[in-house]
Amino acid sequence: MNKHAFPYKWFLKDGYPQGNNLNVFGTFICGGGSTMGYKLAGFNHLGGVEIDERVADVYKSNHNPKHLFVEDLRKFNKREDLPDELFDLDILDGSPPCSTFSVAGSREKSWRKKKKFREGQSEQVLDDLVYVYVETIKKLRPKVFILENVKGIIIANAKIYSKNIVKQLREAGYKTQIFLLNAASMGVPQRRERVFFIGLREDIKKPTLKLSFNEKPITYGEIEHYKGRTLGEDTLYKKRWDLRIKSDKRMSDVCKRTENKDTSFNVYLAHKDNVFSTLTSGGDYIKHHIFKGVGNEEFMQIGSYPMDYDFKKLNPQYLIGMSVPPVMTAQIANQIYQQWFK
Repeated sequence: MNKHAFPYKWFLKDGYPQGNNLNVFGTFICGGGSTMGYKLAGFNHLGGVEIDERVADVYKSNHNPKHLFVEDLRKFNKREDLPDELFDLDILDGSPPCSTFSVAGSREKSWRKKKKFREGQSEQVLDDLVYVYVETIKKLRPKVFILENVKGIIIANAKIYSKNIVKQLREAGYKTQIFLLNAASMGVPQRRERVFFIGLREDIKKPTLKLSFNEKPITYGEIEHYKGRTLGEDTLYKKRWDLRIKSDKRMSDVCKRTENKDTSFNVYLAHKDNVFSTLTSGGDYIKHHIFKGVGNEEFMQIGSYPMDYDFKKLNPQYLIGMSVPPVMTAQIANQIYQQWFK
């Protein structure tokens, strides 16, 4: 039987393993997916920067950070009152919002255009946020940095962004490696492909980082709860669901086959025998074998979030879908510790 390095079903109340005395600080920390991953791997997480006040409040309640800056990262980068321990960190982490690079989005059509988030913060050019984080790296000069993003940032025309990122960091004194990783091979119950730029400051001489994960995939059936979410029986959803066949992965497959319509791309059909698809913050997920919606207990395991996480008034799916799965970060952090710090 394949043993997973980190549990995808776990509880905050059980605490974290003994620490390794290495310090991490985060940017775009959201609900703390990466934060929890570093803690699971034994790192001391100092806190981070988050622009959304509601999300920051949830983060504070669950993680009790030593340093929390509820502001735009641009403002943080201009600060001259930062504590000394945020400089020369062991690891600086960041996951700049990445919808403009997503292969499922409008991509090039949205580049260089301002977008106003539903959370209420000011309009921003999303593709600029990657470079704002690069400025944070230059300011804090960590030993190691991690920049997480969607697969689309290294595909087609978006490659120019990746090349510019690596070029800027090389000029700043960092040797950068790029990894495309799938959470499904890392002990996370979902197929979530993400790109990780991992850089080592050039004055620190270490061998090239090697990342290879081959844990047994976890099917949706292993975590499924029959309770789920109750859905309306007398609805268009139900009528379309009744026409599903075994090979349908989304409701759009049903619509295309039975109605000749390109619609319902964000309504996913969860198969018990398959690994769950990438969990997004705004999609809808319906069980293929029974007319029920996927429930919050399932979302927490799919995202490897702790089962006793306090979401307050926020929608769990929204926050988990916006986060890096803790177990995914824990796997990477553990390898960085083993290969570069131990």
